[in-house]
Amino acid sequence: MKRISLRLLGIGLLLGLSTGTGFAQKKKTSQKPPASAVSDRQFWLAEMDKMVRPVMSSLAHDSLRIVMPTVVSKRVDNKEHRIQVQYVEVLGRVLSGIAPWLQGEGGSAEEVALRNQYRQWAIQGVHHALDSTAKDYMRFDLGGQQLVDASFIALAFTRAPWLWEHLSKPDRALLIRAVKSTRQFKPGFSNWLLFSAMNEAFFARYGYEWDPMRVDYALQQLEQWYVGDGMYSDGPSYAFDYYNSYVIHPFLTAITEIIGKKTNAYTSMIDKINKRNDRYAVIQERLINTDGTYPATGRSIVYRGAVFQHLADMAWRKTLPEQLTPAQVRCALTAVIKKTLESPSTYQNGWLTIGLHGSQPDLADVYNNQGSLYIATNIFLPLGLPASDPFWADAPAKWSAQKIWGGDDFPHDHSVNLR
Repeated sequence: MKRISLRLLGIGLLLGLSTGTGFAQKKKTSQKPPASAVSDRQFWLAEMDKMVRPVMSSLAHDSLRIVMPTVVSKRVDNKEHRIQVQYVEVLGRVLSGIAPWLQGEGGSAEEVALRNQYRQWAIQGVHHALDSTAKDYMRFDLGGQQLVDASFIALAFTRAPWLWEHLSKPDRALLIRAVKSTRQFKPGFSNWLLFSAMNEAFFARYGYEWDPMRVDYALQQLEQWYVGDGMYSDGPSYAFDYYNSYVIHPFLTAITEIIGKKTNAYTSMIDKINKRNDRYAVIQERLINTDGTYPATGRSIVYRGAVFQHLADMAWRKTLPEQLTPAQVRCALTAVIKKTLESPSTYQNGWLTIGLHGSQPDLADVYNNQGSLYIATNIFLPLGLPASDPFWADAPAKWSAQKIWGGDDFPHDHSVNLR
């Protein structure tokens, strides 16, 4: 198959973004290739680049605060504060989603060049975020939301050790200090306990002093909140939303992966967590309809593809349950990406709008701002797998909904007791 330049697929679409140093790419004049000629990986790369380029390019050139819109929910609870914290928020959420790809190696010449560019932008961007003399300097002590945002940065650095290894020693020290500063904030009695634990796991991962109590409290409390069939309650009361995927399962997996190497105290719990991961992945895959839609229920629905962060995380980690083939998960997630990003009003001046299918501001919750939307990047986690991996290389396959609603005979589904 003729190699298709990624630039034709969306890279450089944001030519109106001023970076100040000429990184914006020139538009090609050749025609866009037919959709059949574009591989799923090329499509994912193009959509990822389109989504995160304004953030990473601007931050690398110390101009994020200049160009990033200050959009908040129409029912915002504290507008000034939500705008203040949106910069750490967008940094953590973008990095957490693209970290596995930044960690990867190889690929086409175009992909290697793109990855190298983003690696450069990431290191420059983090430096500006930590440099008190930079225009894009980010404070981590503005309130409890910063605990959340710091934890996504911590998650990114555990998903991509390359970032830590290439950060300068002074910037490493500043990052550790910034994340530690969020210890002053008491987490809510909810999934927020995992944010505190993730920060401590980050310290443990890179050899710094860490607080076992913050980790233990989160893990023990989440065990108390397990409600069955692979799902946890987000606090004392169960809510039918996607926080099991936005936070709970991915964070439990990342935390226990690190802490399990420090102590054997959680061996039996980790075994349960892994089995629950399998069950919830099966449920997530079955939620994806034949056209890539899924039930639009619960809070934070404007996080778009992050609804399936858990399924994407399992695919990237190569831990999908045996019921799910990598190819069917790839095709299902590709359908979700297309459906959640296909509307012409998904972006305004290159920036994500509030909504699930285009601009739908009334879907927002009180805490949503321009930065929070970029947790959507976490659907792109499987880009951390090489192009030769079965996830990308295997022939397209139907996912569960396509088989069932296409009339194929199909195994029944049933709950699993995983207490």
